[in-house]
Amino acid sequence: MKISIVTVGKLKEKYLKQGIQEYTKRLGAYATIEIIEVPDEKAPENMSQAEMEEVKRKEGDKILTKIATDAYVISLEINGQMLSSEKFAEKLDQLATHGKSKIALVIGGSLGLSDAVQKRSDFALSFSKMTFPHQLMRLVLLEQVYRAFRINRGEPYHK
Repeated sequence: MKISIVTVGKLKEKYLKQGIQEYTKRLGAYATIEIIEVPDEKAPENMSQAEMEEVKRKEGDKILTKIATDAYVISLEINGQMLSSEKFAEKLDQLATHGKSKIALVIGGSLGLSDAVQKRSDFALSFSKMTFPHQLMRLVLLEQVYRAFRINRGEPYHK
């Protein structure tokens, strides 16, 4: 399975980079992992709704160019479906069973995802009704993907 994590913005925090490197290394035994960063749009502090939509549109256009046409797209959205770790593992297993060998997991920028990215998404996933920094979500997402593979293989992992 090839998993691409398409995300907006560069990661600067050393502690997050270290965690992401660790889970990417661990996942190497189960899948090919690729992290694709697209540049975030510069945005002033006080934007109008129209300006916010324009930033999301521009970021969304960049995201869409990085998603393979045959990829199954899972977008992280606050209003997406919440799954337990076991149900997320089941979802990934079902995708593999049905021949979906390319999965793109999409994390938007600080304003969220554009309508175009949401329309391209095959499944909207929510980790919580809370808002998290999109940089932190990379680490959380990778950990959950790793956990899913461990669950699906019946391998031990802390609960």
